[in-house]
Amino acid sequence: MRIGAALVVVVFMIGALVVSCGEKEGQDTVKISLGEVTRSLFYAPQYVAISEGFFEEEGLEVELTTTFGGDKTMTALLSDGIDIALVGSETSIYVAQQGATDPVINFAQLTQTDGTFLVAREADDAFDWQSLVGTTFLGQRKGGMPQMAGEFTLKKHGIDPQADLELIQNIDFANIPAAFASGTGEYVQLFEPQASIFEQEGRGHVVASFGEESGNLPYTVFMAKSSYLKDNGEAIAAFTRAIHKAQLWVMEQDSGVIADSVLPFFDDTDRELVIMVIDRYKNQGSYASDPIVDEAEWNNLLDVMESARELQERVAHETLVDTSFAEQAIQEVAGP
Repeated sequence: MRIGAALVVVVFMIGALVVSCGEKEGQDTVKISLGEVTRSLFYAPQYVAISEGFFEEEGLEVELTTTFGGDKTMTALLSDGIDIALVGSETSIYVAQQGATDPVINFAQLTQTDGTFLVAREADDAFDWQSLVGTTFLGQRKGGMPQMAGEFTLKKHGIDPQADLELIQNIDFANIPAAFASGTGEYVQLFEPQASIFEQEGRGHVVASFGEESGNLPYTVFMAKSSYLKDNGEAIAAFTRAIHKAQLWVMEQDSGVIADSVLPFFDDTDRELVIMVIDRYKNQGSYASDPIVDEAEWNNLLDVMESARELQERVAHETLVDTSFAEQAIQEVAGP
């Protein structure tokens, strides 16, 4: 995946006095530090919430940093380096499995499918998953959601990832595209826009979507420590309203309009490529239309983690998910 700068920091500044929800005037701005696991068009609604002023409407000043990786993102959250993390729900489960006394709670969902695609060296209009048997497959990091969703999909099609192909998963996330481009592997699992870039360059061809194959998941979710939610309920409610406004806006707009809104966050990426990627994610339903992490999605996540042998024991939905902010946001954004 291409990232415009080694570290992208976006500070969304607003005045000291704002109108929150169109009702409360003169309310002081609330500052929130938000860490995203990577910079990705997969997170388009988040950037829309900034660029279209939805956070501003809610009286929030959001400082966005890219924390580069699930482990680093969670470390920043647990050490109070950030207030809210945008990362895969599996990270909250890993923290809980380690016996955290202040658990990380999922409160608003942004994406609801895996965001990776299977890229082959050669075009294959009649692709069949059995084509992977006996090949070298360049996968994602062990224990991360992309890799688990990938293995889940392979098993769904009767392929044993450890026995039926050569699975490579020890290459750093940022170096996977370069490894494939240099000749490693016959297939690779890639996020956008790298998958589409490879197609444009003739280096590879998208033959399948892991998002379509692995079903709905709480794939990328806003989360915070339980103590932060308890002490900052109004700010979390405002944050969730802004995200839901952005979700609805993305659902209503065409990909070109969305691309123009998020392009400032991807200044080194061609506009037509951005449109192509957003269109691909919209068409497969990757962007959640509301912020609720529902129980069916949560249970599918647990199934995927169990299949990958990364789950010590199943964690009840209500243990690490709080839907109250999302439910409130849906009601308040819809209005009377």
